[in-house]
Amino acid sequence: MSFLAATGLRIKLACPRAATGLLVAGLVVLSAMAVAQERQPARSEPSLFESLGRWFEKQGQKISSTFKDAGKKVENFGHEAGVAAKTTVEGAKDAAGAVARLPTARVVNGHEKCKTAPNGAPDCVAAATAMCKTKGFESGKSADMTTAEVCSAQVYLSGRSSGPGCRTETFVSRALCQ
Repeated sequence: MSFLAATGLRIKLACPRAATGLLVAGLVVLSAMAVAQERQPARSEPSLFESLGRWFEKQGQKISSTFKDAGKKVENFGHEAGVAAKTTVEGAKDAAGAVARLPTARVVNGHEKCKTAPNGAPDCVAAATAMCKTKGFESGKSADMTTAEVCSAQVYLSGRSSGPGCRTETFVSRALCQ
């Protein structure tokens, strides 16, 4: 006895084979859906151990990143320390050379006018060298300078000591000669 006969339903089918095929196809689709539901993972809250494991993994990654950054900073510091050491060594060589030249160096007094540079400032390098050469040395650097306001005789006769007709002049009064 068929299911339809047991339930009292009477359906007259035009093609009983087609109905059987549809019934089989429906059962296949339903079983495929049941298998798909079984394969989907259940979405539940992670366990305490899973949460702790994830937390430790994140902390490990952070610590690793921190150590990498610290390593890069140490490498950079080492490079900068090397550059500073080279600069210090070069400075020490220059200072040693200057100290070695000191016995031949002398401070001389004089009065050498500084020329005016293109920017309007006094250029006393040439004046110091000229002062030293007159004393028998090869070169020199200014050690002391004097600035004076120099006016024409007409300005002084008019009773003024500054203003139009006056200019500021700079002189090297002492130089370190070598």
